[in-house]
Amino acid sequence: MSSQDHADQRHSHTALPARPDLIRLFLGIIGIGMSGPLVALSGMPVATLIFWRNLGGSLFTIPFALRHKEFRNSPGIRWAMASGVILAVHFVGFFLAMRWTTVAAGTALVASQPIFTAIYVKFAGGHIPSKAWLGMFISFIGVALVAGIDLTLSLQSFYGDIAALIAGSLSALYMYVGAKAQRELETSTYTAVCYFFCAMAALPMVFFTGARLFHFTLREWLLVLALIFGAQFLGHTMFNSVLKRVSPAVVSLIVFFEVPVGSILALWWLHQRPPLGIIPGIALILIGCAMVVVRTRDTSSND
Repeated sequence: MSSQDHADQRHSHTALPARPDLIRLFLGIIGIGMSGPLVALSGMPVATLIFWRNLGGSLFTIPFALRHKEFRNSPGIRWAMASGVILAVHFVGFFLAMRWTTVAAGTALVASQPIFTAIYVKFAGGHIPSKAWLGMFISFIGVALVAGIDLTLSLQSFYGDIAALIAGSLSALYMYVGAKAQRELETSTYTAVCYFFCAMAALPMVFFTGARLFHFTLREWLLVLALIFGAQFLGHTMFNSVLKRVSPAVVSLIVFFEVPVGSILALWWLHQRPPLGIIPGIALILIGCAMVVVRTRDTSSND
């Protein structure tokens, strides 16, 4: 496929990705779907887990990044550094959500990222089409339903919902800043810098909270490795790699499959059955977010 074909495909919001990118996206879905259950399984302190996961991810990608020789004082590197700090705070919310509420509810609420992206666009002076606003309204009904059910179960579950929403808002900001970085950087350079600064941002949290950095069981270290090679490499890195060829709208819609994959893995690994009452809420969140993604991208592509 020629570079022009890649560009045309990237700007088409209905084009099916080529087979190699479909394989990457499938691996990406499995990878990010593993993230929530693995975090819930781990007993490592949140800040420590964020540190090791991202330091490992950075060390794994640095050899690929060094081939591009892009480590210089450039706007792209600075955007990647900022993206890493935002990612660290996002992970705090995401990890707490996975431990305080069900994986199904937490991942669905984090998937509200497109809603926050649309809100950022609006505050920046952009235009949000009416059907996108309808999608936001539908999603907010779903959020209220999930949070309401969780509140009747326990206050901790409700706090997990709040943490997941904060994580979703920060995920939108992380994607926005990361997109600016990748205009100048190769994916491997971006991820190496981003993950490293995410780890460095988590390190002060470790010391501030008095969490341990070492002396964990073999099981905990194996879970860290699973997060690095599963969620970090197969998940985040695979999705970042296809964004140069595939429409962000298509990628955003495919990312929603994290919710059922994560829920199935949580049922398998944790025997975690989400309350049946939240299922309609999860469906409304995903349907509304899909409307926001499609309508917002369609409008931007026509401008």
